[in-house]
Amino acid sequence: MTYRPLHDGWTLSSQDIAGLAATVPGCVHTDLLAAGIIDDPYLDDHEHRLAWIGRTEWTYRTTFAWSPDEHERTDLVCDGLDTVAAIELNGVRVGSTANQHRSYRFPVRHLLRAGGNELTVTFGSAYAYAEEWRAALGKRPGPYDEPYPFIRKMACNFGWDWGPTLVTAGIWRPIGLESWSGARLAEVRPLVYPDGAVDVRVRVERTTEGPLTLSAEIAGVTAERIVDGRAAALSVKVPGPELWWPRGLGDQPLYDLNVRLGDDERRLRIGFRSIELEREAFKLKINGTPVFVKGVNWIPDDCFPSRVTRERLAERLGQAVDAGVNLLRVWGGGLYESDDFYDLADELGLLVWQDFPFACAAYPEEEPFRSEVAAEARENVSRLAPHPSLVMWCGNNENLEGHADWGWQDRLEGRSWGAGFYYDLLPGIVAELDPTRPYWPGSPYSGAPELPPNDPARGTIHIWDVWNREDYTRYAAYRPRFVAEFGFQGPPAYATLRRASSDEPLTPGSVHQKAIDGQAKLLRGLGEHLPQPETFDDWHYLTQVNQARAVTFGVERFRSLMPWTMGTIVWQLNDCWPVTSWSAVDGDGRRKPLWYALRRAYAHRLLSVQDGDLALVNDLPDSWSGELHLARRSLSGAPLAKEVVAVHVAPRSVTRVALPRSVSVPDDPARELLTARLGQLRTVRFYAEDTAVALPGAAYDAYAERSSGGYRVIVTAISLLRELAIFPDRLDPDASVDEHLVTLLPGESAVFQVTTAKSLDAGALTSFPVLRCVNEVRP
Repeated sequence: MTYRPLHDGWTLSSQDIAGLAATVPGCVHTDLLAAGIIDDPYLDDHEHRLAWIGRTEWTYRTTFAWSPDEHERTDLVCDGLDTVAAIELNGVRVGSTANQHRSYRFPVRHLLRAGGNELTVTFGSAYAYAEEWRAALGKRPGPYDEPYPFIRKMACNFGWDWGPTLVTAGIWRPIGLESWSGARLAEVRPLVYPDGAVDVRVRVERTTEGPLTLSAEIAGVTAERIVDGRAAALSVKVPGPELWWPRGLGDQPLYDLNVRLGDDERRLRIGFRSIELEREAFKLKINGTPVFVKGVNWIPDDCFPSRVTRERLAERLGQAVDAGVNLLRVWGGGLYESDDFYDLADELGLLVWQDFPFACAAYPEEEPFRSEVAAEARENVSRLAPHPSLVMWCGNNENLEGHADWGWQDRLEGRSWGAGFYYDLLPGIVAELDPTRPYWPGSPYSGAPELPPNDPARGTIHIWDVWNREDYTRYAAYRPRFVAEFGFQGPPAYATLRRASSDEPLTPGSVHQKAIDGQAKLLRGLGEHLPQPETFDDWHYLTQVNQARAVTFGVERFRSLMPWTMGTIVWQLNDCWPVTSWSAVDGDGRRKPLWYALRRAYAHRLLSVQDGDLALVNDLPDSWSGELHLARRSLSGAPLAKEVVAVHVAPRSVTRVALPRSVSVPDDPARELLTARLGQLRTVRFYAEDTAVALPGAAYDAYAERSSGGYRVIVTAISLLRELAIFPDRLDPDASVDEHLVTLLPGESAVFQVTTAKSLDAGALTSFPVLRCVNEVRP
């Protein structure tokens, strides 16, 4: 068996553009950008002038030399075509496609010529295809006036409340020729069990009948059998396997599984672990151990996925790990991610919740969509089966809630909306192909079709009254079982914003903002928590601080309810372009203040004031004991009352300590604060919102000194310093800092490590607007 990639020599043409050099894998937008025909759609308002690309027919063309070989079959293997494509080889139609979410294989040996060959892939307009089917099947309700439910393509290409409308086309994953004889492994699907058993299921494509030898080897254990047909199963058992655990609970040992059929061999990595889902409580158990999910939602990291390399994924998933995250939810408006994504999750111990690609809209169930959905689901459930990180399949994002609560039923007038997918087709495919993993029909979902889908008492909920209408303190009114979406917006890093906008000077309006009434919600969300900004610099800082506080408030609230609540999945980890959004890491990969706040809120141990108590959250397998030091203090740091309480927190549990009245009730809420310390962990809580606190003018000593990899910035508080932060990307776009949003009492110091390869102005590094705090005296 041989494989030859066909990635060279491609050109791109349309009715108005001829012979443009094209990159494969890639897409039309990136080729046009590389040729200088379009401006970068991520900058300024360029996006709005590019709608024509998604309404144009595009042709990719290449030539290649071929010579006959000893094999019986040669297939054109297309790992990803986006989306409505017609393929021709030497002028003969090979096949057509209409699904970005699956791969295709076409037999072409009979069309190949000794010498030169020409391959063309013509992409029809995704808009034209989707709009034609919408007209034929009837419009379906959704959040945007876009036809994405009528094409099996990444939905957020058509725009979202955080993403641009950039409707792509192109050969977005590898394409090549595979030659083989006799038989090949069309599918290898291992079902893995914690006792060491591996059931290897295979599908075989063959050119001849007769017996074939199938073998599997893992950890020195080998099994084989004779295969006569086109499907077979083979069992192998590893004695005493080391179990794979999510990060924070153990190690992630991975085993090489080699499966061979004749000359065809597949090499997979698997891990041994069990998964159990308690449905009403929505509690995940891995290897019998309940896991409190500290999750983030994942969206496509770029509107043009061919640009997302393994290195970029490693950086992004590493940022998740460093923030204390143990689960990524791959959101249903995007993609089944690349093999690299799941490989990295396996290695890092990140659990993966995988949505099927349906989001926020009613979807037609008629043909050709039912067959396309079945084909993509079968392929991807089988493809992802080896990965121990993948722990759940979910039917859709918010479509069950939409049908129940968003007025869809009257608008549908009896038309299909996706129920047959979520309650029948998809669970049937998962049960058939991957019974080792649970399936959940959608999120939010309460466990049964007849129940209100967003009921906090059951299953998963999404909380969006906060941000859209309510102050973030409303999180305290919830007592959910599992929160699969919640979040709050904040702008990207300064350097990201500066790169994306040519405005002089920058204003809040310089930032891409896709959410309805988003700018007003940002300001309204400051509420009584923080002052209303008068300058761009204050707007940028205060709205970032408020985003971090809002999400921290929610995470701490929900973690304090463990084991009733067993998971939070923050919306969202990442962005696909420079934009004001709910992300912790912005579209240029820079960590926002939210990321640092999330790292504290997702730490294994947490102190949090809740309803007059102090919640001590211990998510480690060891108990947590010691003396809890409580103090009511003046803003100068002087103690007004002290209490010491002996505490013991059992492993993976929460203990609540009632705050004595001496420290819980201030004499003057505007001039006092509470500190709680247990060992090295401390929390500071104010008795009033910042706008009602008599915050002193910021007074501090600060200096910067050279250190390995950059600078150490030492800040010593003379007065109370509230939410002290350093933004070194204002001086060097590549600079970063190790900590953010630190509150210091008078006399306390903080050391910030700034990483940069450049020489920075030490004075600029220790002054406004790089060094910020809420109570600073602004010039």
